[in-house]
Amino acid sequence: MDPLPKSQSSLVRLLMILEWVLLSIVASAQVLLALRQAMPMLLIINGLGLGIFAVLGRVKPRRKLSKQIYTLAEFLLIFCLVFLSNIPLPKLLFVVLVIRNCLLWEGYQRARVTGIACLGAFITLTYNLFFNQNSPISIHPDKVAIIIWVDALLGIGLVILFLHLLVDAALKERQGQEKIAVANTRLRQYALRVEELATVQERNRIARDLHDSLGHSLTVFGIHLEGALRLLQSNPTKATELLMEIKQLNTNTLREVRDSITALRSDPLQERMLSDAIADLIIESQKTTGVVPTFDNQIKSMLSHDLNIVIYRIVQESLTNICKYAAATAVTIAIIQSATNLEITITDNGKGFDLTQNTTGFGLQGMQERALALMGQLEIITAPNQGCRVTATLPLTERIDIDKL
Repeated sequence: MDPLPKSQSSLVRLLMILEWVLLSIVASAQVLLALRQAMPMLLIINGLGLGIFAVLGRVKPRRKLSKQIYTLAEFLLIFCLVFLSNIPLPKLLFVVLVIRNCLLWEGYQRARVTGIACLGAFITLTYNLFFNQNSPISIHPDKVAIIIWVDALLGIGLVILFLHLLVDAALKERQGQEKIAVANTRLRQYALRVEELATVQERNRIARDLHDSLGHSLTVFGIHLEGALRLLQSNPTKATELLMEIKQLNTNTLREVRDSITALRSDPLQERMLSDAIADLIIESQKTTGVVPTFDNQIKSMLSHDLNIVIYRIVQESLTNICKYAAATAVTIAIIQSATNLEITITDNGKGFDLTQNTTGFGLQGMQERALALMGQLEIITAPNQGCRVTATLPLTERIDIDKL
């Protein structure tokens, strides 16, 4: 059995104070009774028994067998003090035992020990009332003995039952709070882990894009430059065409690098309105593809910053995929707000693709993770040569009605 650790719980401190108050009352009653009856030996014996009982409250067994031995020892000690030395107020000792039992046992075992404590309190109370020569019933047996006995039994039974339920409820509440705290800690850890994984995947995607686009562009740049140098004397016209292609390739490469750097920024909106930021994306897309996307903006309230970033990233990734792979001639962007959610739809009439063959793409996976982070859903409908439609449905939480500003 290990010493009881000092708990920081206010409940445990309160129960320990109550335990010592009850033991002090029993000890004081024993001193007064011993002085009145001039029985110093009884005072010594009961004082020693109370001391042992008090010391038992400072230890806490860990294993089931040691708990059973501990509880049995408490019961035996109380019965010895009652039947061998007539200690006063034994019912208070059973109340102390119930307090310790609530901190020691759990579930049905706690209720079982409390029930045995109630039975023990009834037995000792009956003994003190009917067989103790100093009891009121022994002195006046013709009085309402049964009424006194029933009243005493009900009183101690209700006290023990109330104390058991109170402590049990308080302990369950504390355990619930601890479980909630642990769950919140785990959720924070999971959120940080998800955020870290999303960041790593985003960086890997950007690294892959830089490798594919920038590496390819630099390779083509070198080949064209070498050809232009060879044709500079023999065919100046062809050399000039190659140099113009190099210039255009350089412009496109710089644009892709700027897009990658923008994607790395923590705040892609840069204090702009969401509609203005999407308008800039549309302009960049038009410069690359020559197609002007149609933008249907039906946002009716001021959205949170996190929601704006998710919307921006989904539109940005969709337009990037359209510019790189779709070869579309018509693109539509629609943001429709209802009472409970926000729906973002990006549609194109391009090449489309086989969704089952692109489940590991960083861009699609990133959009999916961003939607799930806000408890939303992302749906992609596409097929080869049938275009593509990306639909994100995000629930609305806090928002401000623009018309009421």
